[in-house]
Amino acid sequence: MLFGFLIQAQAYTEKNLLQKHTDLKSLEKVLIMNQKWVPYPTYEDRAGWDKFLGDYKELYIKQGEKKLNYQWKVIKATDYIEYERSGSRNIMENPFDDNNKAIATLVMAELAEGKGRFIDQIINGVFHSCEMTSWALSAHLGAQRSGRSLPSNKEHIIELTSGDLGSLLSWTYYFFNKEFDKVNPIISERLHSELQKRILDTYMNEDRFWWMAFNWKQGDMINNWNPWCNFNVLQCYFLLENDREKLAKAVFRTIISVDKFLNYTNSDGACEEGPSYWGHAAGKLFDYLQMLYDGTGGKVSIFKEPMIKNMGEYISRSYVGNGWVVNFADASAKGGGLASTIFRYGKAVGSEEMMHFAAYLNSLTDSKKGLESDISFGRDIFRGLQTILYHKELLKETPSHTNAPYTWYPETQFCYMNNKSGLFFAAKGGYNNESHNHNDVGTFSLYLNTIPMFIDAGVGTYTRQTFSSERYSIWAMQSNYHNLPMINGVPQKFGSKYKATDVLFNSKTRTFSADIANAYPQEADAKSWVRSYTLDKEKLKITDTFALKNAKQNSRINFLTWGKVDISVSGKILVEVQGQKVALLYDKKVFTPSIETIKLDDSRLSNVWGQEIFRISLIAKNLKIKGTYKYEIVKQ
Repeated sequence: MLFGFLIQAQAYTEKNLLQKHTDLKSLEKVLIMNQKWVPYPTYEDRAGWDKFLGDYKELYIKQGEKKLNYQWKVIKATDYIEYERSGSRNIMENPFDDNNKAIATLVMAELAEGKGRFIDQIINGVFHSCEMTSWALSAHLGAQRSGRSLPSNKEHIIELTSGDLGSLLSWTYYFFNKEFDKVNPIISERLHSELQKRILDTYMNEDRFWWMAFNWKQGDMINNWNPWCNFNVLQCYFLLENDREKLAKAVFRTIISVDKFLNYTNSDGACEEGPSYWGHAAGKLFDYLQMLYDGTGGKVSIFKEPMIKNMGEYISRSYVGNGWVVNFADASAKGGGLASTIFRYGKAVGSEEMMHFAAYLNSLTDSKKGLESDISFGRDIFRGLQTILYHKELLKETPSHTNAPYTWYPETQFCYMNNKSGLFFAAKGGYNNESHNHNDVGTFSLYLNTIPMFIDAGVGTYTRQTFSSERYSIWAMQSNYHNLPMINGVPQKFGSKYKATDVLFNSKTRTFSADIANAYPQEADAKSWVRSYTLDKEKLKITDTFALKNAKQNSRINFLTWGKVDISVSGKILVEVQGQKVALLYDKKVFTPSIETIKLDDSRLSNVWGQEIFRISLIAKNLKIKGTYKYEIVKQ
């Protein structure tokens, strides 16, 4: 069957799924007040916690004991300023993250033991946090009106980490405010006051934060920040606000905002940010929807919407095997969602595929290691508690994962195909202003027996340059370091108008094709450049059919790979990775091959690929205004 997609990829559709299920008046009536929705024991219910934690109990206590003498780290003014000076984020983020993880660890240890042994250190962490000018990261403080990276005491902003800490401290208040009062009532008063000012009031009084999308206009991006931040705000309100009218207004405000994210997201469910962002995008959306479901007694739910299921199953469809995933944009080639999140999501939307896949991921570690890794959830206490809540069900699920013969996302323009000989292929159309964008319209990845052979490198450690006007000076973001042509010596360009056209997928012939000429700027002089991929039994056929206005430079066709590469045999390039072998076949009369070694001095890349990867270039021997180039990648 032939599938086509000819409209703008980033179309915003007024679906408003949540608002179609409820309005403010209806919502107010179904809200469960005074935290009666919380599915966990109260702090005082020791038998309840013993039963709830089970085998986890001692693990949490042992983790907490490591933090009994934790020295709370000071984030200096110069740590914030360093972001402007050098672009470094870690100098500020690392100690801040250590503090937040320590709070979460101590909270869980006290819930597990219940003897008050960890209360003083929790108080230290709480008070230390309350004394901070801001809970936001230096990299995100540009949302301040000053636009600078040093926090101002004149305003509060809600972003990813301030929201995370806000929700963590809201749970801390919920569980321990009475215990704090036994020490000194000022502790709970101060904590509630800070949460009120920094999160609750700020959310209701501000609409300028881009992720809220209240002032959205065509061309603006809405990504994982929206469900992530709204979920944190929703937690804070459900845990702290006990006035029904105020709570209803706040919850409905989050509904309006999250609907903007759902409107922006394609109904096919693909995550344009890639699998390693699924947990922050679709995964956080699910957490938000779960909290909304719990806080309304199941009266407000869109889990039966096909789009929500599609968004969930993207993570299982993008899994190649042995930890490798299909990665585009800033996503890593390894990793994806947590098994517990995938299982919970799958159960909510009725996806056997997701539940079996979650069990499969969970089965890759033995039970002891599984427990220890599950409790290392960082500052996200909600997911930690939910992991425990669903763990026994997850263990009963049958582990399995089978790649579908093909998966086609017509709106997002992602295409996956695989065959019985072990080849798994992925390609994309799209446009060059996707969230976490790389200029990569038309690129592909190819795997053999789950091992990536032709790759997308991913992204290095985030710095100021990563999300600035300097972004496309970084090699990994450029099309000439993806599996794509340089046309007349010109790479693709950033911007929504640089996109694929005439994107087609034929399931019978196993062919994906797209005209990628419009992804290149005017100086490339490209009238058309149709890149097509056909997956056969033992090989991948790649064809470039092109027409240029002028032929100013010899065409250069780039391929990125790793492992061992041998270009010594004319017409045949051998690639061997972890015992898997393929040959890239080309017409030796048409092309001259070259190879460039790319040294990886960034740990975020080298942890995946090792110390180096390679760019293979096929350089056309003759200038051509129009013609067809053909290449094949064949199993060896």
